[in-house]
Amino acid sequence: MSEIIRQHVNFRFFRTLPEWRRLSDAEKNKGKKEFEAIVKKYQSKMIILSYSLVGLRAEADFMLWRISEQLEDFNEMSAELLKTGLGKYIQIPYSYLAVTKRSMYVDKHQHEGSEASRAKVVPGNAKYLFVYPFIKQREWYLLSKEERQKTMDVHIALGHKYPSVKINTTYSFGIDDQEFVVAFEADSAADFVDLVMDLRETQASKYTVRDTPAFTCIKKSIEEVLNDIG
Repeated sequence: MSEIIRQHVNFRFFRTLPEWRRLSDAEKNKGKKEFEAIVKKYQSKMIILSYSLVGLRAEADFMLWRISEQLEDFNEMSAELLKTGLGKYIQIPYSYLAVTKRSMYVDKHQHEGSEASRAKVVPGNAKYLFVYPFIKQREWYLLSKEERQKTMDVHIALGHKYPSVKINTTYSFGIDDQEFVVAFEADSAADFVDLVMDLRETQASKYTVRDTPAFTCIKKSIEEVLNDIG
C-alpha cells in the first residue's frame, strides 16, 4: 500500500492600502499584471484558488487558497508576490496554515465523496467559500474516545442533511495559533447560515472556544479578483 502524501494548506488574506487607489491606472495595471503572473506561475506547482472579499469584509479585499505538498512553496510564492508593484501596497491581515489529515470520527459515516476520509483537499466549483479558524476546549480531548465519537455522530449526521454544503477540514496543531481551519464550499449563503445555526444546538458546540474571525469569499479568477480592488 503506497503512502498517502498529505497536503499543506494556506488561506492567505490580502488588504490593499489606500495609497494603491491613488496610483495612476498605468501603475495599477502594471502592478496587477505582475501579481497575476506570479499566481499563474505557481499554479503549475500547486492548487491555487482566488476569492474576492470586496464589500464583504472590512479588513480583507481578497484571498488565495493555496494547497501544496511542499510547505516551502508558500514561502517562495509569497516572497515573489511582495516584490511586485501591487505587493508594495498590500497588507496580510490574516494567514492560516494547516495540513490535511483523515478524521478519526468518520468510520461509521462513509459515503461517496466523504471529505473527512480524505487525506487530500479536492476543491469544488461552488460560488462561495466560508472560512474560519477553530479551537476546542481542552476538556474535549480529555473525554473518552467513545464519548467523543457519540457526540460527533450527531454532529456529522446533521451535516449530511445539508448536501449542498461541502466541508474541508484541515489541522493546525502546533504549526499555527488555531487547532483547525474549516472551509465550507456552497452555492448559497443561506444554506450555510442554516447549517451553522443547527450545529449550534449540538452537544459538540459547547466545547468550542473560538470559531472567529469568519470570512465569506466569492470565487473568481485572479484577473477578476484584482480588478475588484481597482
